[in-house]
Amino acid sequence: MNGKVRLGDFLQARRSRLRPEDVGVPTYGERRRVPGLRREELALLAGVSASYYTRLEQGQSLNASPEVLDAIAGALRLDESERLHLHTLARSPEHRSRGRRPAPERVSEATGQLLDALADVPAIVIGRRSDVLAWNRPGHALFAGHLDPSAVDRPSERPNMARLVFLDAHTHDLYTDWPSKARAVVGRLRLVAGQYPDDAALHALIGELSAKSTDFASMWADHRVKDCTVAVYGMRHPLVGELTVTQQTLSHGPGPSTLVATTEAGSPSHTALALLTQATPARTPAAPAPDPTPAPVSTG
Repeated sequence: MNGKVRLGDFLQARRSRLRPEDVGVPTYGERRRVPGLRREELALLAGVSASYYTRLEQGQSLNASPEVLDAIAGALRLDESERLHLHTLARSPEHRSRGRRPAPERVSEATGQLLDALADVPAIVIGRRSDVLAWNRPGHALFAGHLDPSAVDRPSERPNMARLVFLDAHTHDLYTDWPSKARAVVGRLRLVAGQYPDDAALHALIGELSAKSTDFASMWADHRVKDCTVAVYGMRHPLVGELTVTQQTLSHGPGPSTLVATTEAGSPSHTALALLTQATPARTPAAPAPDPTPAPVSTG
């Protein structure tokens, strides 16, 4: 799907969610065949011509100025993440990095040190496609205790949090409000897909989830975007029961991010998380991979 289609689909989806009464547009009691605002009504609110907005939504133009995009974002009542996403989608093709294969994602030494420092706090390192690149002991126990903890050391077997949320029964049951978690996952993938339009592996993941999960397909079609850095979730863990955690995403620039789960001090959830950490056996570190570079041959 090219940039013009992505931009048009996003604008149309967001326009259809706005009711005339939400933005003070009179309807005079008329019956409407489609939900949401009409193109000309949205254009009027944004202060642009109806013909120009129609061309933009139909994918016939990708040269909107930042000022026009901000005006449309205001008319659509987009939040900051959605506004930035609109600008990303509207970026002209020559400003995109095309034909470049995304570099493999790795856990930096500093991030590894952070995981070690968070010895009693659940933490996992997640790549842009939601692949789990690393986790500490309580992170594995909280989010995926039913999986092999060493799977993150093997790139071809790494768990993917989006797959787990939509296709794994254990993870589905882990969240008391699963739809809220699912929408956050889809919203984040929407943002990343806009930032990396040529990431074939990312789009293969989206296609797989759309084919295997009707919930994902429905949420993806809604075009919601969300950069969820802090969220509170109720969880129902099979070992320690119900607990409430605050999940915070710590970003390290364009690279992988670290998801940390905390609980309120002195709360039953804090006690449950401490029990989970104590009940989880320490993981034996994986042996380092052998260096494929042959040793130099001595000549004397």
